[in-house]
Amino acid sequence: MEQRRLGRTDHDVSVIGLGTWQLGADWGDVSEGDALAVLEASVEAGVTFFDTADVYGDGRSEQVIGKFLTTTRSSGASITVATKMGRRLDQVPENYSLDNFRAWTDRSRRNLGVDALDLVQLHCPPSATVDADATYDALDTLVAEGAIAAYGLSVETCDQALSAIARPHVASIQIILNAFRLKPLDAVLPAAQEAGVAIIARVPLASGLLSGKYDEHTTFAADDHRAYNRDGSAFDVGETFSGVDYATGVRAAREFVELIDEAGPTGLSPAEVALAWAWQQPGVTTVIPGARNGGQARANAAAGDADPLPEPLLEGVRRIYDEHFRAAVHGRW
Repeated sequence: MEQRRLGRTDHDVSVIGLGTWQLGADWGDVSEGDALAVLEASVEAGVTFFDTADVYGDGRSEQVIGKFLTTTRSSGASITVATKMGRRLDQVPENYSLDNFRAWTDRSRRNLGVDALDLVQLHCPPSATVDADATYDALDTLVAEGAIAAYGLSVETCDQALSAIARPHVASIQIILNAFRLKPLDAVLPAAQEAGVAIIARVPLASGLLSGKYDEHTTFAADDHRAYNRDGSAFDVGETFSGVDYATGVRAAREFVELIDEAGPTGLSPAEVALAWAWQQPGVTTVIPGARNGGQARANAAAGDADPLPEPLLEGVRRIYDEHFRAAVHGRW
């Protein structure tokens, strides 16, 4: 699989990575055995980048990855792990302090079993924190102390992304980007390319909508955020189905599947086409779909070998977005 430089770091990572929220919580139950199988299948398929967070299962996701890393180190496999911090307390600016950063990164280092974290991302902080000089002074201190090798931000909005990209030591921006959320293409990706900042595309399947497998009657487990966060009552609604209305998303996903049937490519599932669409956008470094089992992990990784998508399909994606989503989501995030 193609490897790309992870922004202002010395790591090269696969264009398809692995998001591990589901290995901790909020996507229904995933056993430790299944979680380890997902990690193993991903690495065997060429994935070299894992994304996690200290709040995924209250550290469970990090701990499972740490257990897996003990095996991969002995085998010589090179995996870059990015974690996130900042949601263990209320998301208010005063909680984004150097003391808290130290405590959170120390905990993540213990969970992952490493001396220094490859990449730490602030986990969707408030805009005031994104804009504050003190935020980057504290992060620079962690780098100087050797607790972290590099830092980035996971953001909700394009304005936040552009603010962070302008900072000289930000290595990466993680942002929602998929065929139903196109706004980052306008300014964020070009700005990141110019600055040498990595783009980590999250929610690339719009919480599964772009797999084409859901319909109006699909149900989700009570502990799955696709059931309990559709109105944004638990966290930003943009994290669930990319913030689009579920019924509208299902209709648009049907059109997406029809578009693939008409415009190709052949031999790829809708999910694989959606992932290929994301990593083939200029400026994207890696895309981080989740997986609940080894089969899903292997299918996701297969999208990293896709040929360039045909222009009629790319035009169709823009048409679907303009018709179904632009008015509702473009100005919000």
